[in-house]
Amino acid sequence: MLVRIPSPLHSYTKGVSEVEAEGRSVAQVLDELDRRYPGLRFRIIDEHDEIRPHIRIFVNADPAPSIAHRVGARDEIMIVCALSGG
Repeated sequence: MLVRIPSPLHSYTKGVSEVEAEGRSVAQVLDELDRRYPGLRFRIIDEHDEIRPHIRIFVNADPAPSIAHRVGARDEIMIVCALSGG
């Protein structure tokens, strides 16, 4: 499946904004990506296996409520970082 990586995390993916991955859940996809791009998962998921507050994960444009959310081989995952400023 296609996974879209937000620009603030491109330093982990060597500048790549779209990657292919496999898994049956968001958690499995993130685990695979972390094996290829060490440190990426921790920027998305905290130490309690929760999606960080400033991150949103969408599967086929629908919000994934948790990393246990099931995904299929033809799904598209988009990771979004919140913007902040003042």
